[in-house]
Amino acid sequence: MKLGMNLRNWGEQAHRKAMMACARAADDSALHSIWINDHVGFPPRRETGEIDIPEEASVILDPLAALGFLAGCTERVKLGTAVLLLPYRPKLLNAKAIASVQTLCEGRLLLGVGVGWMAEEFRALGVDRSKRGALMDEGIDFLHHCFENDVIESNGQPLRFAPRPERPPFLIGGSASVAIGRAAARGDGWMPVGVDPADLEGQIQELEARARASGRGPMEVVAMKTLPIETPDEAIALARAYRDAGATELVHTQAVSGPDEYRRVVEFLDSRVAPAVA
Repeated sequence: MKLGMNLRNWGEQAHRKAMMACARAADDSALHSIWINDHVGFPPRRETGEIDIPEEASVILDPLAALGFLAGCTERVKLGTAVLLLPYRPKLLNAKAIASVQTLCEGRLLLGVGVGWMAEEFRALGVDRSKRGALMDEGIDFLHHCFENDVIESNGQPLRFAPRPERPPFLIGGSASVAIGRAAARGDGWMPVGVDPADLEGQIQELEARARASGRGPMEVVAMKTLPIETPDEAIALARAYRDAGATELVHTQAVSGPDEYRRVVEFLDSRVAPAVA
């Protein structure tokens, strides 16, 4: 099982020096990937409290702009979105930005995609939240179209799509009830967040069965979870449980005080967890 770690593109570390230092720490290690988030912004007052969001998260960099920057700071480590919210973005401009990042990072992009959830963001963007599932499917299908053809069609207009690098893997975020079917039909894998290994095993079996029924190959499963690294034996045991459940990659997510702490966490994952799940 591969290992990755989040890299905050929001809050106090959403600036050039911190992001560069963290990304280079990961690039110098054996970690497989680093992952950033996607939001446009948060309102002064939330309509619902379904997810607790720290105030500092209101300062957030655009994920594709941030990955374009990180592509120039790194040489090896994979660069992921966890997740890019497709309904927020015009399809053609989004495809162009993704192809540009994939070109600049020389094929290291891992494209986690999701539908979004915050009503206030949908309203600010003028996007009908009730259509987010359909917009997500249309967005994925259009990305397939762009990465498969030198000449595409958008709104009835043929256009050359260039550069057209190798398509990044499409990893579908969201709850199992919806995301598994979408991943089996349109994606290359699934990104469960915070799902316990005991629950994950059966869901992965369902994903693989539905993918085979659709004539698709083996699916990637990139699980995101905060490991209890303050107790190393527990962290290693939990990582092994994800491996045994069938996850192909585990992304450790946590807050850090800055690049120095980020390096220490990377070193722990690299030296203690990675050998235990190899």
